[in-house]
Amino acid sequence: MIAKSYLDKLEAHKGIIYKMVNLYADDEEDRKDLYQEIVFQSWQAYPRFKGDAQFSTWLYKLSLNVSLSFLSKKQKQTQLKSRQALDYYFEPPELSERADWLYRCIKQLTEIDRSIIMLHLDGFDNTEISEMMGISRNHTNVKLHRIKQQLTTLLTGK
Repeated sequence: MIAKSYLDKLEAHKGIIYKMVNLYADDEEDRKDLYQEIVFQSWQAYPRFKGDAQFSTWLYKLSLNVSLSFLSKKQKQTQLKSRQALDYYFEPPELSERADWLYRCIKQLTEIDRSIIMLHLDGFDNTEISEMMGISRNHTNVKLHRIKQQLTTLLTGK
């Protein structure tokens, strides 16, 4: 019964996992590994899901934590890889490429800033974001403002 309930909810909200995987893993093998790790960790944690928050909020937070842990482990394992590989200017894309372009710019942000802007873009309000991230609402407001400025600079080249 628990397995069916979990699988139904996971299927309905798998887009959350895909967003995290695409934001925090750079190659296909890492994306597969991270997806598998998020599903595994969510399955292990599901019996403790009390329903105090929506399943999507719970899954988002769990996916974020697993992604950040995965990224941290990956960075420790591959000290030779430089995050500066993404530090280049992107030419403005055609309309069909804009979402990919935005994601590439978002990937240049710090891990925490990526999480905050993705929560914002997914429609979470600042109070919900501050609760999920464990920071004050005021700090969330300031961070979002700065992140938007950074993205504007990255997107416009100015």
